[in-house]
Amino acid sequence: MPQQAPSATAPAPAPAPEVALGEFEKFVGLPRFGAELVGELGASASDYNPVVPPEYIVQSGDELQVTVWGSVDSEMRLTVDRGGRITIPRVGPVMVAGQRYGDLDSVLTRRVAQVFKNFELSVSLGRLRGVRVYVTGFVQKPGAYAVVSLSTVMNAVVRAGGPSSAGSFRQIELRRGGKLVGTFDLYDLLLRGDRSGDRLVQPDDVIHVPSIGPQVALRGSVNKQAIYELRPGETLRELLRMAGGQNPVADRSRVLLERLDQRNALRAVQLKLPADETAALMNGDVVRVFSAVDASLSVERQNRTVRVDGEVAVPGEYVLPPGSTLLDALQAAGGTTASAYPYGTVFSRESVRVEQQENYERALRNLESDAVRAGTQRVSTGEEATMAARSSATSRLIERLRTLKPTGRVVLQLGDDGRLPSMLLENGDRLRIPARPTAVGVFGSVFNPGSYLYIEGRNLGQYLRLAGGPTKGADDGSIFVVRASGQVTSSRQGSSWMGGGTQVSDLPAEPGDSVFVPEDLDKTSFIQFAKDWTQILFQFGLGIGGLKSALN
Repeated sequence: MPQQAPSATAPAPAPAPEVALGEFEKFVGLPRFGAELVGELGASASDYNPVVPPEYIVQSGDELQVTVWGSVDSEMRLTVDRGGRITIPRVGPVMVAGQRYGDLDSVLTRRVAQVFKNFELSVSLGRLRGVRVYVTGFVQKPGAYAVVSLSTVMNAVVRAGGPSSAGSFRQIELRRGGKLVGTFDLYDLLLRGDRSGDRLVQPDDVIHVPSIGPQVALRGSVNKQAIYELRPGETLRELLRMAGGQNPVADRSRVLLERLDQRNALRAVQLKLPADETAALMNGDVVRVFSAVDASLSVERQNRTVRVDGEVAVPGEYVLPPGSTLLDALQAAGGTTASAYPYGTVFSRESVRVEQQENYERALRNLESDAVRAGTQRVSTGEEATMAARSSATSRLIERLRTLKPTGRVVLQLGDDGRLPSMLLENGDRLRIPARPTAVGVFGSVFNPGSYLYIEGRNLGQYLRLAGGPTKGADDGSIFVVRASGQVTSSRQGSSWMGGGTQVSDLPAEPGDSVFVPEDLDKTSFIQFAKDWTQILFQFGLGIGGLKSALN
């Protein structure tokens, strides 16, 4: 009749304090294996309420709850006296000390039946007797502790705060009457669920935690990175087993061993697996298990994972062999649909995006430096208010520019037939084939900016006229067009002091074109430049998001 035991006679203990990190733990940046269990047990020590097993031996100081019903009704709480007896009213004393808890019902029933008939009886344990034990050695708080009679070696160690950073988890000793009666290896519980060594304590037992044994740090591609305490004879094989083995991405052919006493000479030694599994380990060794992913094939020999979206037969992510090209990616996605517009293909690459971001941030820093220099120029008293307003506009512009993030787009050089170039792929590339656009956009310093229906045969000048043409403040010589392919053509391309530049208005329009007519800016003053561009962003209603969509 196992039951939950009530609270002990001793007051509930406070949660165990956090174990201070040892120097080796700080050096390798890993915790000791098992330290988290001690912390959790310490936090729940005040709620310790063990199940009373049938094998529990009743002793003096235990409290029994006896319930009798039938011809007589009675509920009694009886404490076993120093003579090992309880006294039942109208029945007399009954010897219970030394009896198994599971046999108490029958023992008391026989004794009560000598006085009463036609009754039922049940017995349970009330308050358990207290047991005083001594916890010594390398624990957080060595000393004498009162624990319940069902407490084990582990319960007593937790009451003392657990092993310190210098205390062993693997050689916890139980001494009784001056003799060693058992040892408890906490790793048996942690790794195999074996509590056979965690024996019940008895009055005046001594639980001694000796100094920690050899420690080895294991890190890398294993299931449990930690510092492990080794017992004599344990090798690399046992160390890997304690960590739950290598994880699925581990390189199972080798490990790296760094030895503390050789760090000034030979810093590390590579061990082959499984040939060197029986290699002996020393106190302070650091073992690293390599990742097969990190130490895999060279980039040139790795597969490419790319994503193909848009107007293709089967959009999705594809894994292609080394040496694959854009054409191979498009073929893997089943080719284009009838609505596809290959000329507007958007191809982006992560390595390009990183480079673009670095260059963009550098340009922003230069822009800020120019703004600071311009702001420190001496001006007359009458211009101070104007300069302050321009400085504020410049700051707003720079803040907006900081929200613009490069996309890593690579402008492709397409053939006359719109065929993609034979460009080698990189891991993480993205390819998007858009649908054929139906409009041409005209933005900037025009009377009616917007998007206009594309009609084959028109040139860009006709779309400019549909937008009302450039305003009085427009810079006619700097008009530019952004094609759907990402290519940009400007009126200033090919121009020189002799003239003869490209006339954007004469170029044939293509679906998805975006024509921009800039404002006529004062190129001699950065402040004026910043102010005007701030106004343009507001007037156009583009914002950085729209500008990004148009220019990426």
